[in-house]
Amino acid sequence: MQATLLSILGLALLGALHAQNSIPVQADFQQYKLAGRWYSIGLASNSNWFKDKKHLMKMCTTDIAVTADGNMEVTSTYPKGDQCEKRNSLYIRTEQPGRFSYTSPRWGSNHDIRVVETNYDEYALVATQISKSTGSSNMVLLYSRTKELAPQRLERFMQFSREQGLKDEEILILPQTGKGGQPTV
Repeated sequence: MQATLLSILGLALLGALHAQNSIPVQADFQQYKLAGRWYSIGLASNSNWFKDKKHLMKMCTTDIAVTADGNMEVTSTYPKGDQCEKRNSLYIRTEQPGRFSYTSPRWGSNHDIRVVETNYDEYALVATQISKSTGSSNMVLLYSRTKELAPQRLERFMQFSREQGLKDEEILILPQTGKGGQPTV
């Protein structure tokens, strides 16, 4: 009985590791081309915080700067009530170009971040696997250089999110900010 349970747990862990490694990373990733301002157009996640806050979420801006040592400083500005809130993160580069790690000091979670695909001047599709003591979750982000994005890019985001095991109710195209009294970020 115990050997069977250990075998099942081992297979589950192996499956999780395989799933983690099956997320692609942009071929010939060029980090400096990713720098600059992006708008969060889409967000998909199976995390509890996303389920709880989904109805409040709006488009935000994300500014990316490459540091001298090859890491990325990521500053996201979110509308919160009638104000804007900023969050700064330092994504640490890994040996694989286009793949980064981040540890949240606020939540104690570890993030495995991958730039899945981008053409640098229009859109970027980013997948993140989040691990913390209470469990793990997946997140997919769709960034755009403008507040509007071609329908085929939105469809690709939705398709990729589903490929990551996310359900339609866990996928959100974010409403734009700056309308109806909301702050412009």
